Amino acid sequence: MKVDWLIVGAGFTGSVLAERLASQLQKKVLIVEQRNHIAGNAYDYYDQYGVLVHKYGPHIFHTNMKLVWKYLSQFTDWYHYHHQVLGVVDGKQIPIPFNLNSLYALFPTPYADKLAKKLVENYGFNVKIPILKIKETAKSNDLKFLANYIYENVFHNYTLKQWNLKPEELAPFVTARVPVYISRDNRYFQDPYQGLPQLGYTHLFQRLLNHRNIKLMLNTSYQEVMADIQYEKMVFTGPIDEFFQHQYGKLPYRSLDFKFFHTKQDYKQTVATINYPNDYDYTRITEFKYLTGQQTIGSSYIEEYPQIHEYGKNTPYYPIPKEEHRILYKKYATEAEKLNERVLFAGRLADYQYYNMDQAVARALNLFEKISAM
Repeated sequence: MKVDWLIVGAGFTGSVLAERLASQLQKKVLIVEQRNHIAGNAYDYYDQYGVLVHKYGPHIFHTNMKLVWKYLSQFTDWYHYHHQVLGVVDGKQIPIPFNLNSLYALFPTPYADKLAKKLVENYGFNVKIPILKIKETAKSNDLKFLANYIYENVFHNYTLKQWNLKPEELAPFVTARVPVYISRDNRYFQDPYQGLPQLGYTHLFQRLLNHRNIKLMLNTSYQEVMADIQYEKMVFTGPIDEFFQHQYGKLPYRSLDFKFFHTKQDYKQTVATINYPNDYDYTRITEFKYLTGQQTIGSSYIEEYPQIHEYGKNTPYYPIPKEEHRILYKKYATEAEKLNERVLFAGRLADYQYYNMDQAVARALNLFEKISAM
């Protein structure tokens, strides 16, 4: 087979690039995907109860990039949805990220009033502050108490479960992803564009890849077909260290194990996701009907269990953001630069970056602009 571009991986990065190359440059593209489905970790399907579930954990699309939202809107209508998360702390369900409403859920009103006033006076209102920054800068005894309380009860154990590391052992942007939010806004995200594809992510990807210039091979490792494919250029979206046969050692990832359940109740929870930072082995439970807006009899939900990633045994989900790992990645990035004329690397695993979905789309769109300018 002869094609212009060979793309390894049918997730957001690979699929968006395939669509752009095929539709805008009229290039013939072959996507090779080792899984038995498209859409990468965003893959969703209807379970035996008719509930649209996410195979690899909940995916809520949110972005402040109008260009990304507008691009994807060519391939889907949206179910407009604002995600809410509660966390179980001291036996009470409180809003996550921790905000002013969380204060009043945990503490007597007079003390909550006092703490809220001090937070606003010291940091402002409607601002997001990483917990480690509050711990470092808190001057009054009340704010020191609050910072330590939030750290211990909201961040510390959850981070240990998720990453097997303490918050301060990770790159600062990780704890900054779920800051203390000095606000009364209970939404998990504040981006202007939020929602889920109305008919699901898989349907979005089906439309994205529905082009005469795109061919797709599932259940196929790219190594199996390399000898039979003639191509001008390749985009590789898998683990960059795997591409180079781990010549400098394996880049570490965290993985997840998912357990799916169904209840005859209309709803199991009061919001889509409830976090368990201090209890149980799972980190959170997510109920899918909240995400999709479906009206069905009964409800399906998922428990998430973080685990060590083992090559060949489970899926690499999250690059572990520590400086020593970035140094190792840079060795592979240097090797990748030597192949830049023929092989391009992009995506969460290829870039060893903790991308959200919108960031993966933006990465692909930006890379396409560079390709177009060549």
